Amino acid sequence: QVHLVESGGDLVQAGGSLRLSCAVSGNLFSFNAWGWYRRAPGKQRELVAVITTAHITNYIDHVKGRFTIKRDNAKNTVSLQMNNLQPEDTAVYYCNLARNDGSLYIAPLEYWGQGTQVTVSS
Repeated sequence: QVHLVESGGDLVQAGGSLRLSCAVSGNLFSFNAWGWYRRAPGKQRELVAVITTAHITNYIDHVKGRFTIKRDNAKNTVSLQMNNLQPEDTAVYYCNLARNDGSLYIAPLEYWGQGTQVTVSS
């Protein structure tokens, strides 16, 4: 079973930046695509960024040009650099497996980490 530990969330003002990091246990990191998901209060979880095994990335429209996802196969980590944060980015952010075709389709996933809270004040 994969173990996911997200970190880096904080309270920031609109226009600020944060860098989230996710440490993934196990030996399968490099063989899988990874994504950053978020769940805002009262909303369904959405997949905001994906990075495939070939380092191909995809983003939802709302974060394109502001968020950057990266992976480090040597360290089993996936990061999300978030710039020009907006109040609507407020959510709990999670990392997890994603489809290796780079799509933003959310497949059923059984295990989730604790997530990291990002709060953006206006």
